[in-house]
Amino acid sequence: MSQWIKKEITKKEIEDMRLKYGLDSLSASILSRRNVTEGKDILYYMEDDLRFTHSPFLFNSMEDAVDRILDAREQGEKILIFGDRDVDGVTSTTVLYDCLSSMGIDVRYKLPSGDDAYGLSVQAIEDFEKEGGTLIITVDCGISNVQEIALAAEKGMDVIVADHHNAPETLPENAILIDPKLENSGYPFKDISGCAVAYKLVSALRFSESKWYKQEVTLLNVRPLNDASMIECIKLRNLIPVSRIDETVVPGTVSISHTRLPEYLKGQIILVWDENTIKKQLNNIFGSGIEFNFMDIRTEISRLFPQFSDSSLLRIKDMSKIARYGNHAPTEIGGFYNIYVTYVQQSLKKENPKLASLEEKDLQLVALAALADIMPMKNENRIFVKKGLESLNSGKVRNGLKELLSRLNLLGRHITSIDLSWNVVSNLNAAGRLGQPELAAELFLAKEPSVREATADRIIALNAQRKQLSVDAWNYGIMQAQASIPNYNGKLCVVMDPRINRGVCGLLAGRLVSTYDIPAMAVTVIDDMAIGSMRSCRDFNLTAFLNNLSHLFLNFGGHNAAAGFSLKKENLPELEKQLKILSGSIELSESEKDSYEVDAELPPAYITTDIIKICDRFEPYGEENPPLLFMAKNLTVTDGIAIGKGEKQHLKLNIQAGKTRWPALFWNEGDRLHKEIEIGDRVDILFNVERNVFNGVETLQLVLKDIKRSSGDMQ
Repeated sequence: MSQWIKKEITKKEIEDMRLKYGLDSLSASILSRRNVTEGKDILYYMEDDLRFTHSPFLFNSMEDAVDRILDAREQGEKILIFGDRDVDGVTSTTVLYDCLSSMGIDVRYKLPSGDDAYGLSVQAIEDFEKEGGTLIITVDCGISNVQEIALAAEKGMDVIVADHHNAPETLPENAILIDPKLENSGYPFKDISGCAVAYKLVSALRFSESKWYKQEVTLLNVRPLNDASMIECIKLRNLIPVSRIDETVVPGTVSISHTRLPEYLKGQIILVWDENTIKKQLNNIFGSGIEFNFMDIRTEISRLFPQFSDSSLLRIKDMSKIARYGNHAPTEIGGFYNIYVTYVQQSLKKENPKLASLEEKDLQLVALAALADIMPMKNENRIFVKKGLESLNSGKVRNGLKELLSRLNLLGRHITSIDLSWNVVSNLNAAGRLGQPELAAELFLAKEPSVREATADRIIALNAQRKQLSVDAWNYGIMQAQASIPNYNGKLCVVMDPRINRGVCGLLAGRLVSTYDIPAMAVTVIDDMAIGSMRSCRDFNLTAFLNNLSHLFLNFGGHNAAAGFSLKKENLPELEKQLKILSGSIELSESEKDSYEVDAELPPAYITTDIIKICDRFEPYGEENPPLLFMAKNLTVTDGIAIGKGEKQHLKLNIQAGKTRWPALFWNEGDRLHKEIEIGDRVDILFNVERNVFNGVETLQLVLKDIKRSSGDMQ
């Protein structure tokens, strides 16, 4: 019996959120039920401007990486980009390759193909040495390649690691490491994709071409208090605050030399808002004998934003969108910082009109990678995917993706995050799963349209092959999987079969998790090597679990919910033995199978076509942000039929909700008609709202997740 769970929330909660953040009541109630109640999280549901993403220079090592690449360009060095075989790895490679080649750098890329192992390989290093290469940049891999990076260093090569996977206990030495999951990375959000890390590196490289790169400036403001004045200073480098001081001074009581200001401001470019007012305030505090060298930035900023020309910082602070979502009252110096950063970013785009189109192209791939690698749809991931979808739906589809979307009948349609996840990602991933990731890279990088078209056709053919391999893997593994569960204390499902294609091990493990609601492992054998994938559920941390087996592995790594490994075939019996022991200590959170978290209950009269506007607001959907699930009661089934020719038929209904008659689909539940539901019944339903396109015509439909007779209609 399924459970429909609607979290109780108070009217006050909804009203507080509605007033503070400008939300409608329904959106506020949905966010509250999803535990999205803090401004810093609500921001990413309300806003879609790239200004709200994090600066690449928050990575502590970013400036070092940029300088090393700029040195390579200046010295005419050869650079190798080494990526991974999946969508995240291919898009990471593409984004960085596009940028470096446009900078005139001698760059090439390599992806693991065929039965190559994951990560930077000794062979790739040795081949690059023969070419006279001196700089390797790994993307979507590298953080666990300790030995390989040491070998590269021995051969006189430098390595930049741009990765996003969990870091091992021992990190690579003699390398520049950019990984948000490193404890000392400096980056405020850990869960971005490998492609997003590459995009951050590219963004930093583009910024390095501007006059603001490495520029140190100090923003200064004076704010009157009751009987004193507050002098506020923020020191910036690459637009990032690196330090701040506040000096509270009673006018006429202290010399400036007895404050921290002279030392702090020494050698700095000092920017102020309204120079005349600031000078008067400082003269009042310290006397008229002090000379300050200011630049009044208000004049420059007002050329771009005329609406601020007569505004004080006191007024500007209340206009700041970022401040609205903060957990403290907006400040004048904070408003000054926000408007200055926005000014610099807009100036860059004005000086380089191509920058916006380059970002659009990149963000289409960053969006794909976030969905493909199952990154949580929160924080800046939401903006990445929003901007990518916005660009795709505006018709500015990048080369390669255009050809693929055309063949998938998605070109010209309204594309959603679900479309990308289910249709585009699965096809692109097929190339890597079947050992030909270079096809996906060629799709994005080929100059000739005919090459891209032929490559798109080959990728779609590979996906058809991948589907059959997935069916075969399931048939090989299902009996073994079921039988294995008691051997692993009922907490783990394990399949080991050399007939399974290595490219579908992860898919098989994921399907086993969905079937049995416990972590699963799928392992195959190639020659003398065993290769496995593991998928998790119910808050079980795979990284910590696999660390206990690291002595058996040649290589392993990944994320807490999805990981991979390789080991010698001869060690498989020992792996099985250790798994049986360790499985006893697996702790799983309570199962949520057959339970549904309801986002909102809608009265029948509210279920109109306008509901799609709310659904669109909560896009993009994905990990940690599933499609909105609505509940409605006492609706009438006006028609119904079982459709489909497969083993399980689907249920197609017409449902009357207020004045609107809705088509509704319930996948694989055709047998409910005339058993649990009859035409004319009044029913309660759980449903998503989706767009359906047929013969080029778009309509809305309800996709049912559960249905039952209304309590007053029980017989």
